[in-house]
Amino acid sequence: MSHTLGIRQAQKQKTRQALLDAALELLEEQSLSSLGLREVTRAVGVAPTAFYRHFDSTADLGVALVEEALGSLHGVIRETLAATGDSEERIARAVELIVRHVDAYPAHVRFIARERHGGVQRVREAIGAQLGQFTEEVRDALALDPESAGWSTDDLLMLARLYVDHMVMTASEFLVTADRDRDRMRDLAERQMRLVSLGRRHWRDPS
Repeated sequence: MSHTLGIRQAQKQKTRQALLDAALELLEEQSLSSLGLREVTRAVGVAPTAFYRHFDSTADLGVALVEEALGSLHGVIRETLAATGDSEERIARAVELIVRHVDAYPAHVRFIARERHGGVQRVREAIGAQLGQFTEEVRDALALDPESAGWSTDDLLMLARLYVDHMVMTASEFLVTADRDRDRMRDLAERQMRLVSLGRRHWRDPS
């Protein structure tokens, strides 16, 4: 009996992943708000009713795509932030992380870039929650840096948000950057982060 249940569970997970993959492919050309569940099930080759065994709605599917796109990045970012090296090395590693992620998961990055300000509230909120968690993780890492001595928690959070927003912007830019311009884009991204770091060293709370 347990073997049969295991096979069923594996098949269910396979169908769920197929629905996610099909939706992501369809979303290359449209927004989530215009995506119909029949489009997704037709692409997978299952009945429309089968969709509801896995997701309550297309919004629910969108939230699952957000988790798939961003959830696995938390560990990678923590590892990058914890790595030793001077500011230049850490900036170069951060930009390299962005480039590798865009190259490996362009459809996921495009989905996040489009739906971050899209028309499906639950998905916007899910993206915001993930980016908020990234911001808190970056803040916690910055707090351990000797350069952060005397900084308030609010200021550290502000700085962390600048870094996270820049990472999202850079990923979006790399999506539409031609191969011949990638080195220039990488250099620009690193220089922008160095500018933020320079401002950090000279920041004084006006209050």
